[in-house]
Parts: sequence; structure tokens; C-alpha cells
Amino acid sequence: MRFGLVGTGPWARLTHGPGLRAAPDAELVGVWGRDAGRTAAIAADLEVPPYGDYAELLESVDAVAFAVPPKVQASMALEAAAVGKHLLLEKPVADSLADARALADEAADEGIASVVFFTHRFEPPTRKFFAEVEAKGGWRGGWSRMLAALDAPGNPFTDSPWRREQRGALWDVGPHALSNLTAMLGPITDLTAVGGAGELVHLVVRHESGATSTASLALFVPPAGSNFETGIWGESGTAIMPDTDVPAVESYQVAVQELVAAAESGESHPVDVAFGTRVVELLAAAEEQLNAAR
Repeated sequence: MRFGLVGTGPWARLTHGPGLRAAPDAELVGVWGRDAGRTAAIAADLEVPPYGDYAELLESVDAVAFAVPPKVQASMALEAAAVGKHLLLEKPVADSLADARALADEAADEGIASVVFFTHRFEPPTRKFFAEVEAKGGWRGGWSRMLAALDAPGNPFTDSPWRREQRGALWDVGPHALSNLTAMLGPITDLTAVGGAGELVHLVVRHESGATSTASLALFVPPAGSNFETGIWGESGTAIMPDTDVPAVESYQVAVQELVAAAESGESHPVDVAFGTRVVELLAAAEEQLNAAR
């Protein structure tokens, strides 16, 4: 399958581009970015042509991989979906519920395949953990703690403007938390959001199974306070999602392969744009609650 890459930032350079080049059954044919110089540089590194015209890139590919901010992704992915291109998306799929729903509807109307790169859903050790959790059953609750230090020295994402918005933590690490909690405890019905100091957000989440879970989210904690842990408890005891050293580029290769498989089979992927839109629905509900409390 011929892929085009949209984006020239750190995630595109470190993960998307190399992952697309290495994935079986995928051919990276070009890169488009808003800055011509950066586009030329990453294209040279990946040994593919740079494109100055997005429409021209779309004409050359079967699928598009996005590594751009949510607002940019929503509009550009909608354009790609409208001409029948399969979508490999980043989370969140959009920064507004209306845009996410429009994209999901267009993908459904066009009958295209889509995958959203929720990183942990494509890591082999984490997938094994999720499968074991599902097989045991009897779980009553869980938690996700995602406290990041975006300004820690050497963090490649420190210059990302959209992550520095008031809702940055909710919309950046929040999708991962909701995806992981869904994988462990099943579909989410609703949630309650409470704001903490700065951009800290706490979520209380209710699942269709009757289980409840919590998530604590922040991007600008002191480096010494940075902490990530996801766990579950119930009749089988307590289980902690494993830390993994799987490089993101390897997980991205899995996502690429599974998008190709979904396109060939016509079957929906478990974390497709419809699931991504459900996550945006939950994020939008949380944001509405947080705004109302200010």
C-alpha cells in the first residue's frame, strides 16, 4: 500500500517516517509539510520526494499517515477521506467533537479503513496484558496516572504549542488513559472531570460493565514528580500494566500493518476513527465540565 506522510515534527521524524519505511506491505512515497525547508529535510532523511502540494500527494497514494496537531489533522484527514484514502491517524483525531464526527461520518460513507495510533494498543507486551485481563474477568475498577514533565531537559515535544493550551493534558495524555481503561474494563458510558492545580485534571470514569476507574492527567509536573502507572483490581487481585521498552517506531509498524489488513479485509479495526471519535466525545464532555466549574 502506498502511503503519504503529513507532518515534519519530532514524532514524524522519530516514529512515523521510519515506521512507514520499515513496515511490510507499505511503501512510503512522499512527505508533505507546511514548511518547505523542513519538508525537504525530512524527505531527504527518508529518501522520498517532498511534496509542496497536498492534493498532489493525495493523487499519489492509497493511504495517508498524519503527524500534525489535532486541528490540522481533522481538516486534512477529512479531505483525504473524501477522495477515498485510508487513514492512519494520531490521537486525538480532532480537537472538537463536530470535527471528529464529520471525519468519522466521511470515513464510513467512503468505506475506507482507519486506525488511530493509541501507542499502548500496538505494543506486544501491553496487548498481552490486555488479553490476560480480559480472559480473567471479574474486574471492578482501575486507574491511570499520567503525570508528564513536558519541560524536562531533552523532551522533543516541549515546543508543541497545542500541548501548552489550558486543556493540553486532557487532550494529549487523556486519550491514552481513556483508551487503556477501555481496553481493561470495557466501553465507557460517562465521566466526571475535576480540575486541579494548573492544568491537572482528574477523571472519574464509569464503564458499561458497572466498573469504575480514575485518571489523573498532567503535562507540567516537576521532573521528580513525573509518574505513569495504569492498573486494575477485582476478584483476581491487582494487575499493573507493564512498563515496556518497545520503541514507538516498532509499535507504529504494527499499526501500519493492521491498517493495510483492515483495508484489504474490509473489517473495522478496534481502534478506528469511530473509536477515536468516542474518545473525543468523552474529552469534550470533560472539557465542558471543567469550563463550567471555572
